[in-house]
Formats: sequence, structure tokens, C-alpha cells
Amino acid sequence: MKMTRLLAATAVAASLFAVSSADAIDRTKPVKVFILAGQSNMEGKAKLSLLEYQVAQPATRGLFEHLQKDGKWIERDDVWIKFWDRKGKLTVGYGSPKCIGPELEFGWVVGDRYDEQVLLVKTAWGGRSLFRDFRPPSAGLPADAILEKMLADQRKRKAETTLDDIKKPFGASYREMLEEVRSTLADLKTHFPDYVGQGCELAGFVWFQGWNDMIDAAATAEYAANLTHFIRDVRKDLKAPKLPFVIGQMGVDGANPNQNVKRFKDAQAAVMEVPEFKGNVALVKTDAFWDMEADAVFRKGWRENIDAWNKVGSDYPYHYLGGAKTMCRIGGALGEAVLELRGEKKPEVKVKNAK
Repeated sequence: MKMTRLLAATAVAASLFAVSSADAIDRTKPVKVFILAGQSNMEGKAKLSLLEYQVAQPATRGLFEHLQKDGKWIERDDVWIKFWDRKGKLTVGYGSPKCIGPELEFGWVVGDRYDEQVLLVKTAWGGRSLFRDFRPPSAGLPADAILEKMLADQRKRKAETTLDDIKKPFGASYREMLEEVRSTLADLKTHFPDYVGQGCELAGFVWFQGWNDMIDAAATAEYAANLTHFIRDVRKDLKAPKLPFVIGQMGVDGANPNQNVKRFKDAQAAVMEVPEFKGNVALVKTDAFWDMEADAVFRKGWRENIDAWNKVGSDYPYHYLGGAKTMCRIGGALGEAVLELRGEKKPEVKVKNAK
């Protein structure tokens, strides 16, 4: 199903919702938990102001109208989300402050699939790499020569830096990600008072990250190996050996990326050749959702064409131009990919949702 058809079907479903779905949720089944991890594009940089404009325009209303009811943003009773200190029912605003990210349409896709409660746990920070911050335990530390060079470079700025200072950040975000997932699942009733003790099931892991590794040739060269370790370690540490894993492949600049982006995309795609990942890891090509209309205005000069820009974009190319259409389409594709890995058939339109 093409994304336009997917969003249109969701919009039809939303138009049928008349009452809160709280009573329609099957609370006898475990909560389906999806982990959304990565860096700034998983945080989400599409400004709400852009979404609010586009939902009111005839040309784009059809993409977003399922997110509203009677002119107000819907809060889904059946999909919870936790993004660090923010938590609650899924709605707009769970990206960076006053922004949306992939979580919004992802939550709609998986929420529409299940009768049971869905929970999204989002662990994302801008400016983090897999080479260092998310480095998985089984990858070990980089070679001594690399660490010594990093130490020498850092001592030029801070003479008292030690080798331990250099080593400490390696894997720090990986460990924090795991702690966030574990602590959230251990205390669901506190975070989400409607939880009734039905337990939970880790249903999928989505990884949308890469810029800081792409701009470093050494990190790009290691990326396929590090991502292979990452997938294995996540499954091991979360005690979910068959956890479906979806990779959002970098799509910056759409079909015309520079050589660095091309090399990095190849490194991401190389993971799909690992035999043990056949059928349980998916790669979503996000370049397919690059917004060419926003791209054209940006290249023409967004500052000089600010009125036109505010109708199509809200950030820089490395943040997918802050496109609301792009973030929703990526989120929907990631959701479809994880459902496919789980062997779930695409559902018929289902009347179930929130106030």
C-alpha cells in the first residue's frame, strides 16, 4: 500500500470515531511496546506551526485530517508514549519542543492494528553517534591508536583530560537507552495510571540515526559492524532474541545525496546481508519521502522567500527540512515495516480511537 493510501485509510477511520476508545481497548492482553531510538530525526524537527498550517490547506489536508476531530488534535487512549520527561496519550508535540517526529504516524499505524494497548518508548538525542555514544558492548572500544589520538586532540583544549575521560562516553547513550526502557516498563502504573497490570510485550525496535557517523569517515567505515553488534546486543540485553528491528535508512537530499551520504547509506544497507537478520530486520528507505517542494524553496533561498518557506518547511536539510509530510510518511513506513516483520497483515479500517 502506498503511503498516500495508508494515510487516506487512516483518515477515513478517524472520521468514524465518535466516542473515546477507552472501553474498546482489550486489557486482557499485554501492552505492545515499541522502542523508538536514535538521534535528532527520531526526536523530530517538524514544527507544529507547519503542521497546523498544512492541515488547513486543501492540498495537504487529506494527509493530516485523521489527526484531528472537530478541529482539535486527537489524543489516542489506546496509544501511550513516553519521551524522557514527557508522557501520556499519543498526540502532536512528542518530537522536539513544539515539533513532531516519526512517532506520531508510527503510533497511528500500530495503534490501528492492535486491540490491546500500545506503548511507544522514545529514547533519542541530537548529535549522538553509533561509533561513540550508542556504541554497543560487544563492539568493544576503538583501537588504542584512535583513543590516543582523541586524547591528544582533547588535551589541546583541556590539558587535564585523561584516557578514562575519553573512554567514558563510549556506550553511554546505549546504557541510558536501556535504563529508560527498563525503568519505564518496571513502573508502568506510575507513568500510565490506566495500566491495569496486564503485563507487556516488546514488540519492535526502530532505529533512526546516522548523521554524526556519516560526517566522520572512520565512523562510516565501522558503521555496518557496529550496527550488527547493536542489533545483537539490544536483543540480548532486553532478553528479546527475536525482537523485530527496523532501520530508517538516511534519506537526506532524497534521490540526489552527496558521496558521503551514499557511502553511509551503503553501510546501513550492508546489515541486511547478515544471514541471521533475514526476515527479522528491515530497512526503510526514507529518501522516498524527501519533500521536493520544500527542497526547491530551500535551495532558492528560504530566508529570501520566507512566506513560501513557512508553508512547506521548518528546518534544515539534515532534519529533513522540518517537513511535517516527511515525518508522518517516514513514521507510517516504519510502522508498516515493523508490522510486516511481525507477520501482521494490514488491517481493515477499524473504528477505535480517542477523544
